[in-house]
Amino acid sequence: MTDGIVFNIQRYSIDDGPGIRTTVFLKGCPLRCPWCSNPESQSVAPQLFHRHTSCVKCGACAAGCPAGALRLTEDAIVIDREKCEAHGACEECKICVDACVNGALEIKGGKMTVQQVWKVIRRDAVYYETSGGGVTCSGGEILSQPDFTSAIFKKCREEGIHTCADTSGFGTRAALDKILDYTDLVYFDLKHPDPRLHLEHIGVDSGVILDNLRRVSERGVATTLRLPLIPEYNNSPEAIEALAHIAKQYAPDAAVSILPYHRYGENKYQALGMRYPLAELRENTASELDAAKVIFEKHGFKCEVSK
Repeated sequence: MTDGIVFNIQRYSIDDGPGIRTTVFLKGCPLRCPWCSNPESQSVAPQLFHRHTSCVKCGACAAGCPAGALRLTEDAIVIDREKCEAHGACEECKICVDACVNGALEIKGGKMTVQQVWKVIRRDAVYYETSGGGVTCSGGEILSQPDFTSAIFKKCREEGIHTCADTSGFGTRAALDKILDYTDLVYFDLKHPDPRLHLEHIGVDSGVILDNLRRVSERGVATTLRLPLIPEYNNSPEAIEALAHIAKQYAPDAAVSILPYHRYGENKYQALGMRYPLAELRENTASELDAAKVIFEKHGFKCEVSK
């Protein structure tokens, strides 16, 4: 039975494809987008997540930690994550989580079988049918877990449930083809037209991504290109124009969705002991979003600005 690493299954999702959906979030991503709103998706390993707003600083978690990785100060619970990781997988320990009476500690990520995921998916089958919804696999990066994603989608296809693959496009051709065999819709990210800046800021080769975008188009799978519009990164008219040309070249029949920059995930960085890299970055103006939409429409794309 195929296993995968999952950090969340979100039921009744309305933002990850048509209709009411269940979104399966896979853990592990080779990209390092500075604006990532799910930092818990980046590492494939389980991670200790500390909700500071829920913590009553009782010290029960620190008293029970066998690695001595947690300690109570006058102001907060302090987590030594190196000690925690050296002790072993959080998924197997959970002593501090079990000791926390207020639910401030949680383990993000763990192994699941396809059957375990399917038990969650099938609970809302009636909503998929009545709303035109289905199942979305997102991440992290689903191309890093192609066997698991493909097996989930295959089960959905057998049961007549619509599938949506949400991907950065970075992965092998074999991984992509395996998933596309059972995919009804692809959400495919475009981030920057300049290969050098893409590598510098995102950490991976954009050429791999564009090759895979061409492959999706060749396979004839319905596609929505998603453009995260990030101030000081890719929101200039020149960058957007270049992205529209790329879209026209590689996926001329795709729809386009512009994703405004937001800081919804900022608190997650604190909960994981990570620094949020864009704390001082402003959000998009309405005129910037409208101008980007106009550019893509000028090139013949059906384009919307997401919330």
